Amino acid sequence: MLISLALIFLSGLLFGSIFNYFRLPSLLGMLIAGIILGPHALNLLDSSILSISSDLRQLALIIILTRAGLALDIVDLQKVGRPAILMCFIPACFEIAGMVLIAPMLLDISVLDAAIMGAVVAAVSPAVIVPKMLFLMERDYGTNKSIPQLLIAGASVDDVFVIVLFTAFTGLATGSSISASNFLQIPVSIIFGLIIGILFGMVLTTFFVKVKMRDSAKVIILLSISFFLIAGEHALKGILPFSGLLAIMAMGTAIKKKHKLVATRLSAKFGKLWVAGEILLFVLVGATVDIHYALEAGVSAIILICIVLAFRMIGVFLCLTKTNLNIKERVFCMISYCPKATVQAAIGSLPLTMGLASGPIVLTVAVLAILITAPLGTYAIDKTYKRLLHNAKTRNKDNEPNT
Repeated sequence: MLISLALIFLSGLLFGSIFNYFRLPSLLGMLIAGIILGPHALNLLDSSILSISSDLRQLALIIILTRAGLALDIVDLQKVGRPAILMCFIPACFEIAGMVLIAPMLLDISVLDAAIMGAVVAAVSPAVIVPKMLFLMERDYGTNKSIPQLLIAGASVDDVFVIVLFTAFTGLATGSSISASNFLQIPVSIIFGLIIGILFGMVLTTFFVKVKMRDSAKVIILLSISFFLIAGEHALKGILPFSGLLAIMAMGTAIKKKHKLVATRLSAKFGKLWVAGEILLFVLVGATVDIHYALEAGVSAIILICIVLAFRMIGVFLCLTKTNLNIKERVFCMISYCPKATVQAAIGSLPLTMGLASGPIVLTVAVLAILITAPLGTYAIDKTYKRLLHNAKTRNKDNEPNT
């Protein structure tokens, strides 16, 4: 296992640096490193690492979502309002609808199989979007209209919504029925996730203020609570649905609201952890990719992904109607809300594991969605944010009176 971890970190750093040198997303280099090391290529990773790959990827996701929560200001989220709520559901619904309309014609599959495929592909990746939005917040791009905050909030709930739909559709495919309670889980999961996260955030802030300890110890406590929240989500499944990942982000936001200085210092610590977490996440995501499936898919699957992304962008545009965002800013949101990675890696193979006839093609499209949208989405964000978004600092300086 130790050799495998060394290979993951060293190859991730190397490939990421090479791609960064050529002004390409380092994320793409990490994905390729994972593909090369993974069981479908050189098979250099120990089976013990692969068996806990999903847990390690979740650990990395916990790190970045905690950091996002610690950086989010609740006042900024309140400013966003209605569009933030719509972004949690509308774009994913449009993408699934596009898949249901187009996939049966292009891939010769049933409407239900297309719905399952749509639920797999429709989830946006917080692991790709959140770090980029934090980067923009640190440099004050788009913060005058809370654009990064809008995208972070939407991405964190989008996954909850899509996974519930995926569970419902696969249940239908395996002979189960869909009841109103399936869809009731979505708002219940979100509400309880927020309530539980805020409560933990308030209690932890009081504890951190009263009990003097190093910031490193606070980070360990925060991570431990986050692990309990994720474990609690699985333990209470079927009893009390709540989103552990949303609770983690809400916990960080509550700390920021109650004690800004503590949140700022902890955010810096989590930023350092993310250096390792990012490599771990994307190399392991790459290791799940079977490149043979991607090569066999042909042009039809690639065309399908491009079409459903267009549907998603239309959904984003509609969410932003009647807002103060100009056309350039709306285009940026449409581009930024497309990358996929973590959810597709986590659930893309489940239909195949369940024995569904559509399993191989669903996995193929999931793999291609990662390979196409994660690097291209990252690249597009990097290349367009300066052109499409206002820099709040620059604007403030321009508005300062001469003395």
